[in-house]
Amino acid sequence: MIDALKGEEIVNKVGGRFKLCALIQRRLVQLMDGARPLVEREGRSDLELVIEEIMQGKIGIEAREGSMSGLPSGMSSEPRRSRFGSDRSDRSEH
Repeated sequence: MIDALKGEEIVNKVGGRFKLCALIQRRLVQLMDGARPLVEREGRSDLELVIEEIMQGKIGIEAREGSMSGLPSGMSSEPRRSRFGSDRSDRSEH
């Protein structure tokens, strides 16, 4: 196990375990899709790189809207529309 994940420092840095998990997952996908690491690889796995990027403050989650920051490739923080129907705010009142 990666030592940084054993403590609470990394969890507190991003604002919770769920946000940490989401940030790690999104960044791992970017790295697997060919994004360049923001820290030196030095023989480390993609997961180890992401943890180091978080610990160094290279990536994180912005507090204002829960959007991802520091993530290349235009990760959007806009809410997704439900594919099961329209949003109530889109309906015109009669």
